Amino acid sequence: MVLHHNLKGQNMKLCYSPTSPYVRKVMVIAIETGLDAQIEILTKNVWAPDTDMVSINPIGKVPALVLDNGNALFDSPVICEYLDSIGNGGFFPKEGDVRWNALRLQALADGVMDAAILRLLEGKRDEGTRSENWIARQKAAMERGLDALENDLDSLSGNLTIGGITVGIMLSYLDFRFAVDHWRATRPGLADWYEGFASRPSVVATEPKDPA
Repeated sequence: MVLHHNLKGQNMKLCYSPTSPYVRKVMVIAIETGLDAQIEILTKNVWAPDTDMVSINPIGKVPALVLDNGNALFDSPVICEYLDSIGNGGFFPKEGDVRWNALRLQALADGVMDAAILRLLEGKRDEGTRSENWIARQKAAMERGLDALENDLDSLSGNLTIGGITVGIMLSYLDFRFAVDHWRATRPGLADWYEGFASRPSVVATEPKDPA
């Protein structure tokens, strides 16, 4: 997906990586809130020695959203709530149990993605320095998170919120990086829910791809 460069109104720039699930979450919210035409994407390689990401986000991670006034917002929960507040939002409920459920789901799904990325990075280390115990620890965290969602499908019912969006992006990321885990095998309810989510135009338009 390419976000439009013919900007109207507020000029925002999204620091972007084509495989980051956190960036994808922001892109989905941008489309869903009708703000994608006001966002320019800036592809960043945060691993490059000469990356300028640390001048935008001191932690050196994507996503970061540079606003019209030059200020930068990070990371994905903050950026998504900002876009929701200025666009055609509603994905961040304002109050009550529905708000806390949405934020709880977002935190849980972000946590599964955190564990997945730590597992992925550890798996890329040389065999002599790789920790299989660390990989197993992250895999166990991922499995617990998925099981918790399967056992609480009611929390995903009703209007789609940032919680559901983050869960859906997380599941897609597992298909992308850890298809060998076959997460659907023991979680039929979550698999059924995901099929509906995956058909949304914003999700189809932001399918991740490894750089050529």
